[in-house]
Amino acid sequence: MLTLTDNARHAVQDIAVRAGLPAEGGLRIAESEAQEGSFELSLVPAPVEGDEVIDTGGARVFVEPATSTVLADQKLDAAPSPEGTGFMLAPQEDAADDTLLG
Repeated sequence: MLTLTDNARHAVQDIAVRAGLPAEGGLRIAESEAQEGSFELSLVPAPVEGDEVIDTGGARVFVEPATSTVLADQKLDAAPSPEGTGFMLAPQEDAADDTLLG
């Protein structure tokens, strides 16, 4: 199952609050229809039926079923960037090989 670093958890909480999402809302990760092998992030008011729900005590991330398997051994991290918050994926056991999301 996808895990979140503390940075990602705080970033998701902050973004959700600033967007005015309800308590059951959060960040959704899905495969990009436009660019194969990429992921799209979106803020949603609730998970879509079948989504894997990752609730880390205030930060909710929803992963679409097809993407859930691909991200099962990954961790989501976040860092500030000039455009806002940047999210990255890294293997759960090794943060050295980061993949940029967004």
